[in-house]
Amino acid sequence: MREGRKAYLSQTQAAWVLLTPFLATYALFLIYPFFRGIWISLHDWNLLAVAFNPDAKEFVGLRNYERVMWGRNITWGFASPVLQALGLLGLVAAAYLLRTNRLGRLNVIALAVVSAALVFLPGFHPGEGGRWYDRRFWPTVGNTILFVAWAVPGVTISAMVLAAALNRETKAMGALRTLFFLSQVLSVTVVTLIWQIMFSPRQGLIANVMEVFGASPINWLTDEKFAMAAIVIATVWWSLGIAMILFLAGLQDISKDIYEAAALDNAKGIKAFWYITLPNLRRTITLVVVLQIILHFQVFGQSHLMTQGGPNDTTQVLVRYIYQTGFRDSELGRASAMAVFLFLIMGLFSVVQFIVGREKS
Repeated sequence: MREGRKAYLSQTQAAWVLLTPFLATYALFLIYPFFRGIWISLHDWNLLAVAFNPDAKEFVGLRNYERVMWGRNITWGFASPVLQALGLLGLVAAAYLLRTNRLGRLNVIALAVVSAALVFLPGFHPGEGGRWYDRRFWPTVGNTILFVAWAVPGVTISAMVLAAALNRETKAMGALRTLFFLSQVLSVTVVTLIWQIMFSPRQGLIANVMEVFGASPINWLTDEKFAMAAIVIATVWWSLGIAMILFLAGLQDISKDIYEAAALDNAKGIKAFWYITLPNLRRTITLVVVLQIILHFQVFGQSHLMTQGGPNDTTQVLVRYIYQTGFRDSELGRASAMAVFLFLIMGLFSVVQFIVGREKS
């Protein structure tokens, strides 16, 4: 290099210089803990014992996974007729749709995989004299899936309707957008405190409204029939903000010329929403659903602060159970095995939804 000439980096070198801090941080705080968690799940790892003596852990292979997910004398049969019947109907529907080419191949595969899981997985149950090694694990998984099945459609549909209603360029609409987004910035502690007051059978707003109409107040947080619904309602209210903003961005990306052309053919209101808005929002819907699935499978604060997992474990969710197993019972190996299972189930649902959304787009 000649004296006085400045040295310049190539585009590739400049990119690596800029990416290196992010990649190092990402590897240190995400990649390394992930593989560390898998490694811990393969050990009998008592949190307190290892804290005082790092050699107290013992390699046990997949025994933690067996202790969490399996049991003694487990057999297979039609133990859950409703779920398994739905799975069989799904398999028949997938075969019919594949044969008649009424649905894309990727969508059919996704439907078949989910249906086969509904037929196969609920069929495992303890036989005569058998039992699950961990009797609380699978009911907790069921509670978590039920919560996600209620919360994700609730947030998605509510946010889409709100976004469609607020998609106007006026000062009032701008103020309302801000108002509806405000719940998103609250912490889970504040949200649960607000809704504990709302659901109070003595002084809560809902109880007072019910009394006005002559109905008896409901013990939302202590009744097994309503406790999960109470957590879902609070979660939907809390999670509306980001989903609404994403839908607003998607709506504003749709050309107004399409609506004007459709209006000439008398396609207005609900018809325009069904045939123009929804098809153009497919990618946004896929994004929102995947984000909500990942978010709500990790639900913890609502269950922990509003119901403490009760009554009778009806609102016990997987992350709270992992927390109790790891930090209350000090069984870090078992807790890590549950965390790996949670990661896999989140990934499975996200991949299925991504495949369906990609096929539609």
